Amino acid sequence: MTGIIFTLPGWQAILLCLFFAVLYVGSLYIWRESTKNKSRDHPDVIKRRFLSVALVCLTVPLLLWMVSTKSESVQANSIFGWLGIRFWGLVPAFIFPLLLTMILFLGPLSLHYMDGVFSLYLEAKYWTNSIKNYVWLRNHVVAPLSEELIFRACMLPLLLPSLGVTWSIVLCPLFFGVAHFHHMIEKVVQGQQEVAESFKQSLFQLGYTTVFGAYSAFLFLRTGHLMAPVIAHAFCNHMGFPSFGEVMGYQQTTRHKLMGLFVLGLISWICVLYPFTTPWLFSNNIYVA
Repeated sequence: MTGIIFTLPGWQAILLCLFFAVLYVGSLYIWRESTKNKSRDHPDVIKRRFLSVALVCLTVPLLLWMVSTKSESVQANSIFGWLGIRFWGLVPAFIFPLLLTMILFLGPLSLHYMDGVFSLYLEAKYWTNSIKNYVWLRNHVVAPLSEELIFRACMLPLLLPSLGVTWSIVLCPLFFGVAHFHHMIEKVVQGQQEVAESFKQSLFQLGYTTVFGAYSAFLFLRTGHLMAPVIAHAFCNHMGFPSFGEVMGYQQTTRHKLMGLFVLGLISWICVLYPFTTPWLFSNNIYVA
């Protein structure tokens, strides 16, 4: 069966990935005049950025397809296959990456339980209010879906043939991490933070998002499904960076138990990382990692 493959030299693949990243971030600022003096959380800003991101998510896969090469080799697949958009293995792609990421966040989840946050998830009003909230939709639906499509599904097929699995997993997250630096510009321009403070915060975010990006790229390659990194991304956005400082606010006995759960979560995650992402669970015969 005829499909497509990608044969760009490494330097061309890297430049194209950089172009994709610039296109994605740049699309967020084309409404600058109409959203002047409004924060990124303002509904008008979010709705316009939804439109921009939607256009980018239609354009970039088309560009990806245009630089592909038709082939009848066993490595060839459809553009949807390369993007991880397929039916077979979809249910496991929802369940296992989410469960795996929850194991990693065992400590923070325990904090949520002790703080009574879990009770909110059982209330229908919480969910109805959430889906009406543009910030919630951005953080839990639009951002995970669009960012994983552009920064993983559209970049990894380009990088893999010339750079291999390891370097692709290392390099791909850098585009994702650097792309988040635009938040620093917004905060400085709007006078929310000083340049030095904003830079330190953005540098920390760069490290955090780059590490997550590597994990996300690993999930995509192991499962061959776009939905795997999307569900992990949405969960991580919901949880935020682990609140280690909050742990120190508890009494010594409780604090030690919580610290133990943080460590247990990390060790357990390492132990089940490969078993929970075994390619045959997801009918993945496209990518191998």
